[in-house]
Amino acid sequence: MAGQLNPNLLLAVPLAPLAGSMIAGLFGTRFFGNKVGRATSHTVTILGVLIAFVISFKTLLAVMDGATFNGVIYNWMTVAGIKLEVGFLIDSLTAMMMCVVSFVSLMVHIYTIGYMKDDEGYNRFFAYISLFTFSMLMLVMSNNFLQLFFGWEAVGLVSYLLIGFWYTKPSAIFANMKAFLVNRVGDFGFILGIGLLFAFAGSMNYAEVFAKREALAHLVLPGTDWMLPTVVCICLFIGAMGKSAQFPLHVWLPDSMEGPTPISALIHAATMVTAGIFMVARMSPLFELSDTALSFVLIIGSITALFMGFLGIIQNDIKRVVAYSTLSQLGYMTVALGASAYSVAVFHLMTHAFFKALLFLAAGAVIIGMHHDQDIRNMGGLRKYMPITWITSLLGSLALIGTPFFSGFYSKDSIIETVHNSHIAGAGFAGFAVLAGVFVTAFYSFRMYFLVFHGEERFGKPHHDEHQNHSHDELADEHHHGLAPGEKPHEAPWVITLPLILLAIPSVIIGYVTIGPMLYGDFFKGVIFVGESHHAMEELAREFHGASAMGLHAFTSMPFMLALAGVVSAYYCYMVNPKVPAWFYSKFHALYALLDNKYYMDKFNDVVFAGGARLLGGGLWNFGDRTLIDGLIVNGSAKLVGWFSTIARTFQTGYIYHYAFTMILGIALYLGYLVLLPYMK
Repeated sequence: MAGQLNPNLLLAVPLAPLAGSMIAGLFGTRFFGNKVGRATSHTVTILGVLIAFVISFKTLLAVMDGATFNGVIYNWMTVAGIKLEVGFLIDSLTAMMMCVVSFVSLMVHIYTIGYMKDDEGYNRFFAYISLFTFSMLMLVMSNNFLQLFFGWEAVGLVSYLLIGFWYTKPSAIFANMKAFLVNRVGDFGFILGIGLLFAFAGSMNYAEVFAKREALAHLVLPGTDWMLPTVVCICLFIGAMGKSAQFPLHVWLPDSMEGPTPISALIHAATMVTAGIFMVARMSPLFELSDTALSFVLIIGSITALFMGFLGIIQNDIKRVVAYSTLSQLGYMTVALGASAYSVAVFHLMTHAFFKALLFLAAGAVIIGMHHDQDIRNMGGLRKYMPITWITSLLGSLALIGTPFFSGFYSKDSIIETVHNSHIAGAGFAGFAVLAGVFVTAFYSFRMYFLVFHGEERFGKPHHDEHQNHSHDELADEHHHGLAPGEKPHEAPWVITLPLILLAIPSVIIGYVTIGPMLYGDFFKGVIFVGESHHAMEELAREFHGASAMGLHAFTSMPFMLALAGVVSAYYCYMVNPKVPAWFYSKFHALYALLDNKYYMDKFNDVVFAGGARLLGGGLWNFGDRTLIDGLIVNGSAKLVGWFSTIARTFQTGYIYHYAFTMILGIALYLGYLVLLPYMK
């Protein structure tokens, strides 16, 4: 089916979820008087996302057969020859992202029926997640920077609404405001990058901007000696740092776990946080113009991959463990981008979407089974009570740590090999970070797995806090009760377990099936651009001899040894000899405090940025508002008028001779002015 895709059919992909969101959001809430019930709300939203997935999958098949589309759907306005348009660019990168977004969203929609069944905001939640799906699809399908920015800001807005979904919960309100503000920092850099491209390329259309890349390559930012492509790419990447939670703009993502679990899977694991990765891959023709920008990307990704993984080791909230895992894996993707291995980054984006959504949804199933207790220290032995959740969690964890033949293995090992072959500045540190991160990932992943599903049953007992504490008082919240003494966990209903099973399948096989065409075939040909001076992918291709051979060879590789060591260490520390973690805590209390306080980044931001804002605001209020505006302009002008009135009042006596004297004095002064005027020139 080579040729042009049908634009009307493509338009249905984002509009179907939007229609479902409008029906549930308007007619399923008090806005229009609750005209439709819960069944209608979840039916129309699921149907909308299902339509989007079916069309996306057919589009992917058509693209693989040679079909493409790059055109204008709607011309919003033309100002002084500048066209502001809504348009679609459908190629292999877009089609793959459309399938990932719509499939994960579909699983989350089905899962939500069971997870949110007792929540009063049921219809509102379905409206939000369907609206998010629309926003994300508009982002990935865009063919111009205007629409990209619209989708970029729309997913941020809906994320704000979803994180603060339980708006009576103070910690949720704090978390969504934090996410909103941190993303604004990144978005400031993002819009600067777009503005610079528009100023020097004269267009917002991707194809037109990329066509001028050779001319842009030699330009210098006016007033500086900085190369324009370096400045533009770093600005664009700052936007990705906010959206994809890269150090130091990562601080919002762990706190976003305050929202309901389904959105953790949809937004903060599979789709929204990967928008930055997708954007950089899409902008590969520009990033290839600057090794400095690539080095910056590589180093930021390395720091995120390693140091965010360390934080996952000491977390006790089941969702926060998975959240820090997400941060670390986003760092891996960013490292691949910095090494000019854009296809490897997108490949890991795809495999990660499935197994990380699986792990989040499995965590939600555990939370339901534990009656909303999220503390893994209060769990244990859930394997026999929740067999489906257990096996799917195990499969997701094996994929996450890069077990040979699982999906995460093919993408993660490809990143490690790519960095090893890279010659970009910072590749040495990046190579150490991604390799050490393998052990760290395996340790915290199976620490959580063993504490939740194996060992002693610790639920249904009085909670004790030992030496660790909660970053938020979640157990005291109305949504976190815990099992009463004598109660047993239970398996979740089929609307929750079905998405787990359907996500577990690609978590196991998708890497094996797709690594050949995506990394070494023509899947991304003409879509992702790699400069002639960057040979990491070429060297990787020479070492690849098929998915089976890669999997078999891995059993003798360093990443496998490190992953195995991480699993064995976790088993020994938490199943065989639990005194070991207590010993480490007693001997390395300062290190634990550093990790428990998340490297003091929140305190630093509170003191420096929030404190600086408060200081600046206080100064502006004291000097600007009280002294300058109220004191000088408002009250000062009133005092000046009062003083002048007091002087003028002394001449208003009511006596004619006083008025005559004033008139004569005024005439005398005026005549004196006229006499002196020639001498004043």
